[in-house]
Amino acid sequence: MKLITLQFKTTSNYQTNLDKLTTLINQCEKNSIIVAPEVCITGYDYDNFEKSINFSNTIIGQLLYLSQNKTICTTIITKRDNKVFNTLYIFNNNQIIHTQDKVKLFKFGNEDKYFESGDMNKIKIIDINGIKIASLICFELRFIDIWQQIKGADIILIPAMWGKLRKQNFESLTNALSIMNQCYVIAADSSNDDMASSSGIINPFGKELRDDNKELISMNFDNKEIKKMRKYMNVGIDFP
Repeated sequence: MKLITLQFKTTSNYQTNLDKLTTLINQCEKNSIIVAPEVCITGYDYDNFEKSINFSNTIIGQLLYLSQNKTICTTIITKRDNKVFNTLYIFNNNQIIHTQDKVKLFKFGNEDKYFESGDMNKIKIIDINGIKIASLICFELRFIDIWQQIKGADIILIPAMWGKLRKQNFESLTNALSIMNQCYVIAADSSNDDMASSSGIINPFGKELRDDNKELISMNFDNKEIKKMRKYMNVGIDFP
């Protein structure tokens, strides 16, 4: 099984962005786990906010279709009960198998003025084909109490739109999360001019694979590496 992270620029044209994501996903092998950057189809297009909300059904429909024999994770701007959320979706085999709304909103990006915070209890470990998977959305990566909440995950998915000025922070935090949890981390960030890129995959030993010049980065998943690391360096995380 391949672990795959994507990074590309989000333009002002939603359909162009969706076509780009579709092309990249179609390049991925069957049974891959694919993470795309946060709101990578619409961006934080506050000047056309209703338009970005209304495009969510188009995005969801396309990703449902593309998830045949694949697992896909990203975030999409959604509206429920007249409240707007930045919602993480995990698609698998033409189904939505998990959603969680962004809990920690980034005030420097005015997210708190446009979005409602999600439910912390939705940040949890889920099972996909016997693999324990958890997800964090961008800014949530900075909160140690959330790290504790997903302790024991085999793979942590992180769609992000992380700024270039804090590039080193993103890389250090994702690396540390992998080392502390002795798991794989798949982090996907935007390649917009003001964003960090830095998409990468980190293995349970903390070895990172990143390349800001690539739109698609992949690594083989080996469950034995998780078991080996947790058994060798026992820090209180269960292993079979």
